[in-house]
This record gives sequence, structure tokens and C-alpha cells, in this order.
Amino acid sequence: MSFIWFILIGLAAGWLAGQLVKGGGFGLLGDIIVGVIGALLGGFLFSALGLSSGGGLLGSLIVATIGAVVLLFGLRLIKSA
Repeated sequence: MSFIWFILIGLAAGWLAGQLVKGGGFGLLGDIIVGVIGALLGGFLFSALGLSSGGGLLGSLIVATIGAVVLLFGLRLIKSA
């Protein structure tokens, strides 16, 4: 069941990141991929900086969204270069 929550949080985070960063979403599968990779990146960044999200569903969504935004921002920088 936790895998389903991980995918749903990844989907929501990918969609939110697509709305926050210039441009739209990437479709269902693209949003899930961006969100899941963003969740991993966000978790790594938060732990490297010594920060905590407080846990729970909302904390996980915030960390995943921040990671997805950082991922999209980095991808757009590489793409524009």
C-alpha cells in the first residue's frame, strides 16, 4: 500500500512542480516520473542540509514538490544551454 502512496505523492508533486516552473505538466506518466525522481532528490537535499519535513503526507508532498522543482529547473537550464 505504501508503494501506491509513493506513486500518488509523486504524481501530485510532479504536477505541482510543472505548474510552478515555467511550462505545464508532462502528462500522467511524465508527472509521476518527475515527482518520484523529485521525491528522491528532495529527500537527499533535505537530509544533506539537515532539514526535516515533519513527516506525514503533507511533509512528503512538500519535500517531493521541492525536489521536483529543483529537478525541472536544472533540466531547463541544461536544455537551454
